[in-house]
Amino acid sequence: MQVVTVRRYPVKSMLGETVQSIAVDERGAEGDRRLALVDVATGRVATAKHPRLWRGLLQFAATGGPGRVRIQLPGGGTVAADEQGIDELLSGLLGRQVHLASERASGAEVERPAPEDVLEHGVEAEVEYATLEISQGTPGTSFVDYAPLHLITTATLERIGAEAERYRPNLVVTTPAGYPAWAENEWVGRELRIGGVDGHGGIRVRGSLPTPRCAVPTLEHGALPRAPHAVRTPMAENRVDVPGFGVLPCAGVYLEVLSGGTIHTGDQVTLN
Repeated sequence: MQVVTVRRYPVKSMLGETVQSIAVDERGAEGDRRLALVDVATGRVATAKHPRLWRGLLQFAATGGPGRVRIQLPGGGTVAADEQGIDELLSGLLGRQVHLASERASGAEVERPAPEDVLEHGVEAEVEYATLEISQGTPGTSFVDYAPLHLITTATLERIGAEAERYRPNLVVTTPAGYPAWAENEWVGRELRIGGVDGHGGIRVRGSLPTPRCAVPTLEHGALPRAPHAVRTPMAENRVDVPGFGVLPCAGVYLEVLSGGTIHTGDQVTLN
């Protein structure tokens, strides 16, 4: 197996960027989800998991590492994340008052409707949602959903027939011909080595949870159209009992970082 794509998402729920390499430690990937919009009215982190309110975030894109993030706006043009008046600009474009935060508050929460309800009633419908604390498996103050890193295999993506961008992984790993879809379920509790030579050196990570899927993969992502099958297929084929979260459609695996370093495109991935 081999790393074929490395990605980071400087602002939570905005489109991200592909990079050739990225430094990782126990807090996750450098520059990944280190910024997020906070809804001033509720104090909760804005996420496209709640499509009625925040699917417009997927028409923005963010690039750059710490201290140099730029946001590409839906109508064209870019703006620095630390530019004076950024909150007012983004609030106006999103139609809701937001604050661009650089540190996650203790107990920070997001709103997550069930993807089944969004698919049945539509993205504009007012549906019930759960309120979830984010980043419970990650030290530090980033705005990751749960764990420091997220990985998905080409076998799973090919089975679904959807683009990797829809699942917002940090790592896409190519698998040999005939490798089974949904194999990431079996990586929970197992160690993977990324990079190094002949099984030595490199980054060590461990599968922590199968990655539950919300409505986000079904939504428009920039120029990518809506894709209901991006979650309908995991619903039909890969519902998993995720500890602490219940039985949910899953695709990919969350990773805990055991020993950090730099992950490069092309690194070999070994499952121990």
